[in-house]
Amino acid sequence: MPETIFDKILAKTIPAQVVFEDQDVMAFKDTSPQAKVHVLVIPKQRARNLTELRAWNTADVGVFFQKVAAVAAELGLAEKGYRVVLNTGKEGGQSVDYIHAHILGGEPLSGNFA
Repeated sequence: MPETIFDKILAKTIPAQVVFEDQDVMAFKDTSPQAKVHVLVIPKQRARNLTELRAWNTADVGVFFQKVAAVAAELGLAEKGYRVVLNTGKEGGQSVDYIHAHILGGEPLSGNFA
């Protein structure tokens, strides 16, 4: 898999507004926010997209999603609500070939996807 902008952010060769980081994930503000709060969460274990998570062990998949929820709580979004989006593939709107979760919130969000 070729190096992506997210690899460079993890390596700290490109700056980012990091809001959370531990041994498993890094979370940082999106440079083109689509909501009042728009943070990307990337795992430190590489995968191109959600489909590739099938190759991960279930514990690692669970850790990634637990960390996404933890970041949302740290951002103060848990009580009022938020949206988590994972785009997969070109037709799914994925712009960087590195799995990442978008956390959006801090305001009422339009669109009902239920």
